[in-house]
Amino acid sequence: SAKHYVTIEYGVESVYEKTLKRVNRGHTFEESKKAISETVSRGIHCGAHFIFGLPGESREEMMQSAGIISGLPLTTVKFHQLQVIKGTSMEEEYKANPNDFGLFTWDEYKEFFISFLERLNPEIVVERFTSEAPPGLISSPRWGKKRAEGLMVEFENRMEELDTWQGKVYDLRMMNKE
Repeated sequence: SAKHYVTIEYGVESVYEKTLKRVNRGHTFEESKKAISETVSRGIHCGAHFIFGLPGESREEMMQSAGIISGLPLTTVKFHQLQVIKGTSMEEEYKANPNDFGLFTWDEYKEFFISFLERLNPEIVVERFTSEAPPGLISSPRWGKKRAEGLMVEFENRMEELDTWQGKVYDLRMMNKE
């Protein structure tokens, strides 16, 4: 890392232990925090992935994770909305208990993510804010749009309308609250 740009990305997915256990991630948030800290302590840039809409997490909990994520020594983050994939155990769980999932329509996600972004440490680079599984694999939700079809333009236009930006209401006191 002294001679070349090196980065390691971790699939953290959630800051909540209950969620990680429920979706059978096989790691804890504490383990993720330790891995991130150890990586950064070696002079290596570090990124993390997070998913919004995992079963059992409320929108309020997802929003509160901005402060927790902001307290991590991350260089980059990638955010994804949950997409339930056909033929998976999660699809079966979703069919049995859809109210346990915090799935978003595009308009809901756009508004949620703008509010989230306002609370996120402005020094962390957001590399992605949506995911895009092949339409034939998605059970739910189906946005009917692709990033290439203007999601980013819609998102940026909405931010301009609201006169907002990443970190607008970022507050150091929010950091590390779980």
